[in-house]
Amino acid sequence: MRFALRRLGFFALTLWAALSLNFLLPRVMPGNPVESAIASLHVPLTPAEMNAIAAQFGINQHQGLVSEYFTYLGHTLTGNLGVSFVHYPTPVTSYIATGMWWTLGLVGTATILAFILGTAVGAIAAWRRGSRLDSTLPPLLVFTTAIPYFWVGLMLILVFSSVLGWLPSQGGYTLGATPTLSLSFIGDVLQHAILPAFALLITSIGGWVLTMRNTMVGTLTEDYVRMARAKGLPPHRIMMSYAARNAILPNLTGFAMSLGFVVSGAILVEYVFNYPGVGFMLFNAVNGSDYPLMQGLFLLITVVVLLCIVLSDIATAILDPRTRTAA
Repeated sequence: MRFALRRLGFFALTLWAALSLNFLLPRVMPGNPVESAIASLHVPLTPAEMNAIAAQFGINQHQGLVSEYFTYLGHTLTGNLGVSFVHYPTPVTSYIATGMWWTLGLVGTATILAFILGTAVGAIAAWRRGSRLDSTLPPLLVFTTAIPYFWVGLMLILVFSSVLGWLPSQGGYTLGATPTLSLSFIGDVLQHAILPAFALLITSIGGWVLTMRNTMVGTLTEDYVRMARAKGLPPHRIMMSYAARNAILPNLTGFAMSLGFVVSGAILVEYVFNYPGVGFMLFNAVNGSDYPLMQGLFLLITVVVLLCIVLSDIATAILDPRTRTAA
């Protein structure tokens, strides 16, 4: 019980700090959304007209910062994230929902696959330490991790789209197509997701391989693993139930944070492929000084990351009861 209460207290305190920073950071950034909107009209306006535009955006230019902060907290707690400046009068929650499923499908699937494959390869490489597999595959995959997302994406577009013409180079689906649940549209979406998903996969799998391998190498020297071998247990049971089960624990927190950041999307990958996800949405919001949209996206990322960390702590406590007593 104390373990759960401490984690919930950590969650509440971190969430409050994140909300405060979420309020302050957009306001110290250069640029003014009202002035940007007025400039896009190319028409001279009177101060009264400028105040009217600000009111339409939900901005009270005569409200103090402290009062605005508490108003922001009240709106956030009630789920009112405001109206997008750039996409006025679309509510922020509705606009974020249009890109959320694209990001979850692309980045979420790529992250889970990278974790599963990387953890499996790292465990096998550690179990067969010194073999040809251990000496070639992990170093190669770790090397790919150092390559930037956007460079890999550009190379994939060059080879598979521009030269070979096998796969589309941008977008979530063919321009002009009507989104439906038909097999043809789903196939079109999957075809557009192959290149960005592959770019994410090959640049993130190496980290999981290296972490799992190094942790499991140390785990294999523990007394309980030696005891299992002395008892004559099957090798696959020693590898999975004794070594891998304990070696994977440090990876769970990293995996939870990776899942949390899935909602932010891989900004550069989505930008390179012009993919209609949350990452590309965040990039455009920063460029357009769209404060409500930026705050909504940052809040979403923060809440999901915190929830994933709490869930990973619970999972770690279930798999390793020693963490509960340490906490």
